[in-house]
Amino acid sequence: MQENHETFTYTYSAQEQAEIRRIRDRYLPPAETPLDRLRRLERQVTRKGTAAAVCAGVAGTLLLGLGMCCTTVWVELFAPGVGVGLAGIGLIAAALPLYNRITRREREKLAPLVLELTRDADPPAPPGAP
Repeated sequence: MQENHETFTYTYSAQEQAEIRRIRDRYLPPAETPLDRLRRLERQVTRKGTAAAVCAGVAGTLLLGLGMCCTTVWVELFAPGVGVGLAGIGLIAAALPLYNRITRREREKLAPLVLELTRDADPPAPPGAP
């Protein structure tokens, strides 16, 4: 009869486990929280309006500059230069309403999704409130 003298030893280190967990978390794909998703949706809503407004503003500024050039450098193009300059001013003035309209339309499209994500985040109504 032979005796078995094998023993099992285990060493636990909380610091090592925490370090292992931190390293492992760097390699895991990031999990999107509802708040992250809401922030992404809000950026998505304003992105289209911002792009359209910036394009309108830049085009209007270029038209205004062309109109100014026509009126000051090429005297024979004074009347068309005034018209082009006024069109540029109009386009610059339309940039903000264009942004507001596009942003409002995008918010209306995404409103059901945002309300669904924030339904659980609403605080309960105080007693006696309508």
